[in-house]
Amino acid sequence: MSQYGLRLPLIRSKGEIENGLSYLENWIFNTIDKTERISNAMMTFTIIIYVLVTLWASASALLYGARPTKTLSWILVILILPFLGALIYYLFGVNRRKFKFFTLKHTIKRRLYNQKYNESHEEDFPADCLNEKCAKLARLVKQNASLLPHEGNEVVLLKDGQETFDKIFERLRKAEHFIHMQYYILEEGELMDELYKILKDRVDNGVEVRIIYDSLGSFSFRKDRRERFRDMGAKVFPILPIRFGNLLYTLNYRNHRKIIIIDGHEGFTGGVNISDKYIKPISDLGIWEDYHVYLKGPVVNGLHRIFIKDYHFAHEEEEALLLKEKYLPEIDKFGKRTVQIASSGPDSNQPAIMQQYLMMINLAKKSIHIVNPYFIPGTAILQGLKMAALTGVEIKLLVPKDSDSFLAKYSMYAYFQELLAVGIKIYLRKDFSHSKVIIVDDEIVSIGSGNFDQRSFRHNFEVNAIIYDMEIAKEVSDDFQKISQDIFPLDYETFKARGVRQRIVEGFAKICSPLL
Repeated sequence: MSQYGLRLPLIRSKGEIENGLSYLENWIFNTIDKTERISNAMMTFTIIIYVLVTLWASASALLYGARPTKTLSWILVILILPFLGALIYYLFGVNRRKFKFFTLKHTIKRRLYNQKYNESHEEDFPADCLNEKCAKLARLVKQNASLLPHEGNEVVLLKDGQETFDKIFERLRKAEHFIHMQYYILEEGELMDELYKILKDRVDNGVEVRIIYDSLGSFSFRKDRRERFRDMGAKVFPILPIRFGNLLYTLNYRNHRKIIIIDGHEGFTGGVNISDKYIKPISDLGIWEDYHVYLKGPVVNGLHRIFIKDYHFAHEEEEALLLKEKYLPEIDKFGKRTVQIASSGPDSNQPAIMQQYLMMINLAKKSIHIVNPYFIPGTAILQGLKMAALTGVEIKLLVPKDSDSFLAKYSMYAYFQELLAVGIKIYLRKDFSHSKVIIVDDEIVSIGSGNFDQRSFRHNFEVNAIIYDMEIAKEVSDDFQKISQDIFPLDYETFKARGVRQRIVEGFAKICSPLL
C-alpha cells in the first residue's frame, strides 16, 4: 500500500492492531483535511479568475460597446453564464470596430483599396436621371459605397429558386470570356452538380472561372469538393477562412454577398444561395422562396467592383489585374432602368445598409412594403417606421410565420406589438421566404442580401441592388399584394392577449436580439 502514501506497521499484537487503526484514522483525517485545503484553494483561485474575467469582459463591453442596449445584453450574458458568457462575448461580442479587428492589416488594406479604386472617381453623379427623392438616396449610397446610379440597364426580376437558377444556368452557358461568382453558401446537391457541368464546359472552351465563398456559410464545401472545381481549371478560394490564428477576429464577420458576373456586362444578385432548398423541400420549412435579380448594362460595373475587391483579399491576386478593361469594359446601355449598387461591411466607415433602409423609410410619402425573414430592426429603424406610420404612411411587413432560427423568430415577434400599436400591418406567410426586399411609394425597390438585423447592418459584408424605376417597383409591389391578400394581418388586440409563455420567450429573445 506504500504506493498510495500509506505505510502501515507490521501487526503482531492487539495493541499493535489498535495502534495501526489509530494510525489509519489519523491518515484518513489528514488526507481529508489536505483535500479540503486544496479544494478551498482551488475554489478561491476559480473565484478570483471568474471575477477578473467577468470584470474584464464587462469593462470591455462598457468601454467599446456600440449601443447601450447591446452592451446591457452582453453584460447580462456575461453574468448569467459564468466563464461561458465571457467566452461567447470574446468570440462574438467584442466591438472590433473600436478594438483589434480594425487595426488588422487586412482591414486597413481594404479601406485603402476603397479609397484608391472606386467608381465615383471616374464620373460625376448623374443627377439628371433621378428625381429629387431618388437623388437623395443615391447620394447617400454614393458617399457610403462610392458606387454611382446608372441609366440604361435591363432588369429581370427572378421570384423563386427555380426561375432564378433557370436564368443563371441559361446565361452561364453563353459566357464567352469569364465568369466570376461569389456566394455565402455553396452546398452540394443537384444545383451544384449542374453548376459544375456548366462551368467545366465553359472552362474547356477557354472561359476563365473564379469563385469565392464564405468559409463559414459554405462549411460543408470541403477540400475534396472544392478541389474538383480547381481540377477542372477554376480558381476557387474561401473568404475569411476559419483558421486558428485568425479565428477570434474573423468568426463574427462573414461575407453574405451573392454575386455573379458574366463577361463584365451581365450580373446577378439577391438573396438566393447555391442550395437545393430553393428548388425542393429538403427541410421542415419546405421550399425556400426568395427574390433575385438579373442585371445587364452599365450598373454591372459597380457590382463587379465589389466582387473584384473581395476576390483580391481572398486570393491576394495582383489588384490591378481584374481592374483592366478586359474585366471592366465600357458597357453599352441595354435597357431603360436606373440602378445603383449599395454595399457595406465591417470595413465600411458607416453602417451603409442600415442607412440605406432608414433613408428609404424617411423618404416614403405613401407606402412602405418590407419583405424580410429576419426583421429585428433595432432602435433607429424601429423609430423610423413608427414615425412614418404615425404621419400616415401605409406600412406593411411580410415575414415568415416560422423560421430556420428559433431565436431569430421570437426576436422578430418581440417587436410586433410596438409596430401593430401604430397601425403597421404585419402578415405572417406560411411558407419560408428568404427575400430581402423593401419598396417605397411604388417608386424605389431594393433587392439584395441585407437583412433587417444588426448582423447585416454591422457585421456582414452585404450587397443590394436599388432600382429607381416605377414599373419594376410596381411589379414587386403587386407580387407583395398578391401574397398578402390571402393572409389575414395580425390583429393588435389578439396579439396583445397572447399567452404569458410566449411573452417570456419573446422577452428573452429580445434581450438577445442585439447580439444577433
